Amino acid sequence: QVQLVESGGGLVQPGGSLRLSCAASGSFFSRYAMGWYRQAPGKQRELVASSTSDGSTNYADSVKGRFTISRDNAKNTVYLQMNSLKPEDTAVYYCRATVVVFITTDYWGQGTQVTVSA
Repeated sequence: QVQLVESGGGLVQPGGSLRLSCAASGSFFSRYAMGWYRQAPGKQRELVASSTSDGSTNYADSVKGRFTISRDNAKNTVYLQMNSLKPEDTAVYYCRATVVVFITTDYWGQGTQVTVSA
């Protein structure tokens, strides 16, 4: 089973930046589709950004131009660079790995809290 550990969350002022990291266990990380989700209080979990093994990326409209997902396959790590942070970005951010072996299986990290406040 794939294990994921997020880090990098914290308190930041509006307009500031954070870089989240997600370290994955196991082999063949380069073949996993990776994604970042977030869940704010009173709201449903939503996709923030995703990255497939072939390099394709997708972003939520609310973060386009501000967030960037990247991955270092040699280190089994995916990153989310967050710039120009807004209070509405406050949420718990979760890392997800998708592995396809006859069926599709999603693995989730424990989440890391991001709070954007003056």
